[in-house]
Formats: sequence, C-alpha cells, structure tokens
Amino acid sequence: MTQRRFAVPDAPAPEYELSADDAVHYEWDAAIDPALTVEPGSVVRFDCRDAYDGQVDPPATVEQLLAVDADGHPLTGPVAVEGVEPGDTLAVDLLAVEHRGWGVTAVSPGEREGGLLPEEFREPHVRQWDLDARCDGTPVATFADDGAPDVAVPLAPFPGNLGVAPGDVGPHSTMPPRRVGGNMDVKHLTVGSRLYLPVEAAGALFSIGDCHAAQGDGEVCLTGIEAPMAVTARLDLVDDTPGGDPAVDGPQFETDGPFTPTGRDERMYATTGIEPDLMDAAKAAISDMVAHLHEQRGFSRPDAYVLCSAAVDLKISQVVDAPNWTVSAYLPESVLSGADDVGAESPAGDGEERE
Repeated sequence: MTQRRFAVPDAPAPEYELSADDAVHYEWDAAIDPALTVEPGSVVRFDCRDAYDGQVDPPATVEQLLAVDADGHPLTGPVAVEGVEPGDTLAVDLLAVEHRGWGVTAVSPGEREGGLLPEEFREPHVRQWDLDARCDGTPVATFADDGAPDVAVPLAPFPGNLGVAPGDVGPHSTMPPRRVGGNMDVKHLTVGSRLYLPVEAAGALFSIGDCHAAQGDGEVCLTGIEAPMAVTARLDLVDDTPGGDPAVDGPQFETDGPFTPTGRDERMYATTGIEPDLMDAAKAAISDMVAHLHEQRGFSRPDAYVLCSAAVDLKISQVVDAPNWTVSAYLPESVLSGADDVGAESPAGDGEERE
C-alpha cells in the first residue's frame, strides 16, 4: 500500500465536490459564472487536472508535450462564497491533497517555455516521475524511465495556481500571478497552510489548479513535478489576519513548510550567482548547478535542469552590497541517494494519511 493522500489530522469530509470535467476554465475573469456557491467556512474538494490539461499521459513523451493544446492553466472553479464582497479577505485552509501516483517535469522549446535558461535549453525534454517510492520511510519521487539517474525527491504536494477573480474587466491570463493570487507557485502552500487573499469581485470567485508533487524554489525549467490531484480546502471570510490587519493587500500565508526539500537541516551543495541584476544572478547560480550536476555527478544537462526545477532552492543571499547582489542555489545531497523502496507500506507521518 502506498501513500497518495496527505492531510491534516482529522481532516473534515468535504461538503461539496467539484469535478474538473464539469467546472474547468482557462482564464481569470469575474464574468465567469460560479460553478458552485457556498457559505463561509465550507469545505470543498476540487478535482484538478495537471498543467498539461490531461494531454500528457504515462508514458510521457516529447511528442505528447509538443502536441499539448491549452489556452492556459486548467483551473477548477470558480466557487462563490456567500456574503464576500470587494475589500474583504478570503482565507483558504488547505486540508488535504491526493495525487495519482505519477507526475511529469518537462522542458519545452521556446523563449518563455525554456524557463530561466532558454538560451541553454532549446530542445524539448520530458521526464516522468513515479510518486509511489520511499526513501527512509519518506514518500519520494523517482524518475520512472529505465536508465534515468537515481534520484529521490521528497514529496511535498501543493497547488501552484490558486486565487480569486481580479476585479478588472477580463479575461486575464493564468500565467502571471497577481495581488489576488493565481500562479504564485509557492511551494510552501502545503497541507496545513492557510492562505489569505484580497477580494476584488463579489463572492471572491475562488479557483485552483496546477498541482505539483514537489518543486524547487524557482521552478526554473518552468515546471515542477506536474501532476493531476484532488485538493480539499476550506473557504472562509475572515475579519482580520493573525497580525490584526482587517484586510490584506496581496497574498499572505501561514505555513509549516517544509523549508528544505527533505524538511530537515542536512548537508547541501550550493552554487552562487553574483551579478548587478537579481535575475542574472539567479541564472548564473542555476547555470553553475546544471554544470556541476553534469560534470561532477554524471547527469545529462537536460536531466540536471529538470532536477534543479524539482529540488533545487534559489535563495537571495544579500541585496545590500551594491552594486552586486548574491543568489544561491541549494541542492540536498540526500536527493542524489535514490529511493530504497517502491510502493512500500510504512507508517504515516504526522499530518499525513495513507490511502
């Protein structure tokens, strides 16, 4: 038996369920009719397609990737919350996430699709992940293909794209995040987290999707471990945040992490980028990490880039020593150790449930 469901202890049963087949949209727009209207405090289970809109299936191939035809992220919703008005704050409690055992990380061709380093990665590349493996009892993702590098990326599933409708007349692309949320790709919005969102449209009109089984801070090749999932969340109207603010001006959240890929302090290998521009510094740090994994650890360059997107955390080390800023990229050495079991049963950890 394998662990596919991650949940808070005593997670409440959903009062409502939304299927992606019945309530999917590909843009943010307050003019979209709500698929569901609920009272504040209601618990909703959202069935979410992967970022490829269900068009890349196991075994994932480059041909499938190049044939994907979607106008934006497939988002499940919107859900209107009764009594919520512009100027209010919506609280989203993430209660449970359940994956289906597989995921995909891909490098797509093109200036934007190539992620942080499009000039270095002009050819498409796809890696499928097995999400049912374990390492020292921890659920991990491993490359599914025979002959692929032996890695073990701890699972920390989360929705990458979640938010409420912008107040401005739409439609709006799902790609950039906004003050009302959206494609934030914050890896720490895991089970047990609470997200606060400013409301700009009546009912808030909350939607969610683009789930990741794991991701490095930066999502540098443009994709994390993309996977279809179900997310259970509580949607509530709050009078103030823990800091006492009656409303938020942009997304704020409470979380327990994990704050490293493995969730613990451990030995890391890091590279740095030092440049007068933060984006250039981030590029330099990842470029050097790719080179390290290729030259010293035996990875192909595309596989190194994929691993950076799934498990390497970019951190701003300093922004005060003008004219140059420092960005560091951290990779846990344990990620390179590989899994010790596939599909094995072991006791669920705190805040986790098995199914």
